[in-house]
Amino acid sequence: MTETNDKHAGDAAPDLTTIRNENDTGESGFAKLTRPFRRNKPAINEIVREAEAGGVVYRITKAGKLQIVLFQDVRDRWTIPKGHIEEGETAQESAIREISEEVGLFDIEPVCWLGKVNFRYRRINSLVIINMQTYLFKAGKNDTPKKEEWMRDVRWFDFDEAVDKIAYEDVAKLVLLARKRLRQRGEIS
Repeated sequence: MTETNDKHAGDAAPDLTTIRNENDTGESGFAKLTRPFRRNKPAINEIVREAEAGGVVYRITKAGKLQIVLFQDVRDRWTIPKGHIEEGETAQESAIREISEEVGLFDIEPVCWLGKVNFRYRRINSLVIINMQTYLFKAGKNDTPKKEEWMRDVRWFDFDEAVDKIAYEDVAKLVLLARKRLRQRGEIS
């Protein structure tokens, strides 16, 4: 037994308390890890729930390509048109209204419900939780989108490019589901 201990004596870990770093603040453990994440924000005092509706609007070009309309917000994020559900509106009615207001497409045909997405963000001292109902719509003949003043851009994208451009993973998943629904309906192969 003595031989084994002597044999590995040089492999012992150094005494870490004697090793000093000039950048050592004296903090340890959790306090040291959370320091970069601390912010001087007020505590969250309330949770606000908001209902939104939106739509994946598509068209099929003469060449047979599937395209999706997206808009670019003031923070350069591409997404689908959506907005708050107003009192007295159904989610689908709201989605149709928001699509016409945001991207100027008025002649759209509802195809199916795709699902819902939940978003959350902080608004001063409130946590805002948004539940967005999402529908699939087929664009009509007047399919030239027009952006609202606050948007950076709005346009049609070929399907794969649209999925790559979308800033929100859950919204991109709904766009992929839209393609699956269109295949099931026989509109695309």
